[in-house]
Amino acid sequence: MKKGNMLIKNSSELVTCSGNKAKFGKDMSDINVILDGAVVIEDGIIKDVGTTEDILKKYDETKYETIDAKDKCVLPGFVDSHTHFIFGGYRAEEFSWRLRGDSYMEIMNRGGGIVNTVTSTRNASKEELFNLGKKRLDSMLSFGVTTVEGKSGYGLNYETEMKQLEVMKELDKEHAVDICRTFLGAHAVPDEYKGRTDEYIDFMLEKILPEVAKNKLADFFDVFCEQGVFSVEESRKMFLKAKEYGMKLKIHADEIVQLGGSELAAELGMVSADHLLHASDKGIKDMAEKGVVSTLLPTTAFCLKEPFARGRFMIDNGCAVALATDFNPGSGFTNSIPLMFALATIYMNMSIEEAITAMTINGAAAIDRADSIGSIDIGKKGDIVILEYPSYKFLPYNTGVNTVEKVIKNGALVHKN
Repeated sequence: MKKGNMLIKNSSELVTCSGNKAKFGKDMSDINVILDGAVVIEDGIIKDVGTTEDILKKYDETKYETIDAKDKCVLPGFVDSHTHFIFGGYRAEEFSWRLRGDSYMEIMNRGGGIVNTVTSTRNASKEELFNLGKKRLDSMLSFGVTTVEGKSGYGLNYETEMKQLEVMKELDKEHAVDICRTFLGAHAVPDEYKGRTDEYIDFMLEKILPEVAKNKLADFFDVFCEQGVFSVEESRKMFLKAKEYGMKLKIHADEIVQLGGSELAAELGMVSADHLLHASDKGIKDMAEKGVVSTLLPTTAFCLKEPFARGRFMIDNGCAVALATDFNPGSGFTNSIPLMFALATIYMNMSIEEAITAMTINGAAAIDRADSIGSIDIGKKGDIVILEYPSYKFLPYNTGVNTVEKVIKNGALVHKN
């Protein structure tokens, strides 16, 4: 039987999340559920979707690897559209400092935070980073993630930024999970450039960015636009240069203070703006108007004891909201989809349907791949998650617990829990 040919039948709920672009505002509630659903995949691509009765009239199931999803819910593979999963070292000590009341910026100012991980990542070999990355991807896959975005930004020098991106490129070839790569050289100013931010920006734009673009090592360019890191003006300069190299744009915006990153995202027509804990009303409305995906990272707010981003307000004001884990060694050392889903629905007042849209088609839109992943539609990749329960409503109901039973990637069963 040909690999990549699969027929899934008898699903109590087949949640298609149908669409080829981001869903905004009220449309996020439309997840398109087919009762007693079935899906046909050929050569890794979805060929047909419908009720089991209709599908079995048209297709001979003996010609496919068949999965009987009776009493199971079937969903599109999850898209984790904001992570920092390639790094060396850990920061458990810093987490304990935060628990006693130290702020993120206080820890950063005493040499902790991003710069701490930079030292460990610079010292790690390519092989070490590859093996760590593979282990983390295995964990993501177990939670139903079939596509992930990964950022550099723990090198802040030529060699290590390239090393992080090259490791992700190799992992993308070898691992079942697809990886969208983002160049985040503007994650912080390294110690050797302390007090010389302009020089570091010029170094990155003149020495690293051209090589990243030439070698097609990244799809996106990102900046940590934050007080004490990179200003709106500095960020704009970097984004405009990245645009000249044909790179797509995303931004770490308004995470710690309200700085104007969300307005900048709208001004430059970015694909996504991420974090947004302190985004202004104007920034939110601008993003909705310009079609920028608002990527929210509830596990990070949770771990930092910060107020959650205003997901409900954003959706009510016409935004396309995506959810992602922000998996990283500092502010959120978790890739738990169940925890993220619980926080989004229980604390951010997103409906279950909106949260599913945010993890699927809108997550895909946040990395500009909504035309090929993020929904169970004819012509898209056969990336599918099967839950152990009959309804999608078990995702938040079985709170914080992994309900994923099987994961299918390009029409092949790649993980069973």
